[in-house]
Amino acid sequence: MMLLNPGPVNVSDRVRKALTLPDMCHREAECDELIQNIQQKLLKAFVPGAESEYVAILLTGSGTAAVEASILSSVPIGKRVFVVNNGMYGQRMSDIVASQRLGVPELKFDWDTPADPEKIRTALKHHPEVSTLAIVHHETTVGLVNPVNEIAKIADDLNRVCVVDSVSGLGGEPIEVAGSHMYVVAGTAGKCIQGFPGVSFVLIRKGFIERAVKFPKRSMYLNLANYYVAMEQGRLPYTPAVQVCAAFDEALNELLEEGVDNRIQRYASCAALIRDGLGALGMKMFLPAERQSNSLTTFYLPEGLAYQDLHDRLKERGFIIYAGQGHLSEKIFRVANMGALKQEDFESFVKAFKEIV
Repeated sequence: MMLLNPGPVNVSDRVRKALTLPDMCHREAECDELIQNIQQKLLKAFVPGAESEYVAILLTGSGTAAVEASILSSVPIGKRVFVVNNGMYGQRMSDIVASQRLGVPELKFDWDTPADPEKIRTALKHHPEVSTLAIVHHETTVGLVNPVNEIAKIADDLNRVCVVDSVSGLGGEPIEVAGSHMYVVAGTAGKCIQGFPGVSFVLIRKGFIERAVKFPKRSMYLNLANYYVAMEQGRLPYTPAVQVCAAFDEALNELLEEGVDNRIQRYASCAALIRDGLGALGMKMFLPAERQSNSLTTFYLPEGLAYQDLHDRLKERGFIIYAGQGHLSEKIFRVANMGALKQEDFESFVKAFKEIV
């Protein structure tokens, strides 16, 4: 089955085979070495040249676990969080903040509109009580990319910490983590890195996590300071998903062999194939070309064809697409091109789509 949803994704045989490595105790040196290898590869992939300035913290949980840990671990006592919301995952950040009553009024943009850096600058100046800015890199709600590099620099200039949800961005969209002074970036194995779901991670600046050890602990399992202190002693504080980590390690090997920039370009080429192919069939895209991501495209539904019918017909042919969300659920469908897939796979998808419409 070809998974054209934005995670979980199709993985390679190499990654799948890594799940069958011999059983391993999480308190033995072999597991410590596995975790440390993953951490080093994450830094090499996403903060090249600045590995000594960051740490990579692994969590057993979905990308949302990494996002929640990032936000709740980054707020000093008496300070607040400012959320930029232009999609379902920006809204999820707002919900996380609201659960702890840590927020100020969020800054909302329409789902088809990238966040405006200058409006964010103005809002931060009006909220001196805010220490933390939270924003989504790639909003898979519609496949929109926010200008997080520029926004992170603004936050840093104003002495605020930028927390970035790049769960579906890392490995698929350009991002300058160190160069933009991003303090905290959440990611996951099961999207553009092409591993399995169940393991997520946070890239965090060393100087900041050393300060955050003294921040209020708003969670136990999701407190990044707990992980950092345990890591300094050589291991994770809680039992990791060992086999999923082994597959993640192999997925990172593949990513580094391919090269992050090359993967981004591969995704962009596959997205172009989908857009050209469905466009030739009369499908209209929700976003203009300049706002689209490299790994997901949102189309309006064909006239007279409901999403469930389209989904079921494509599934019969071996393809899984994704529904729209919120107020767009009856109007659009989404096609992701993440994962260990080749150009001919997407050519087959376009052919199947043509047969249906």
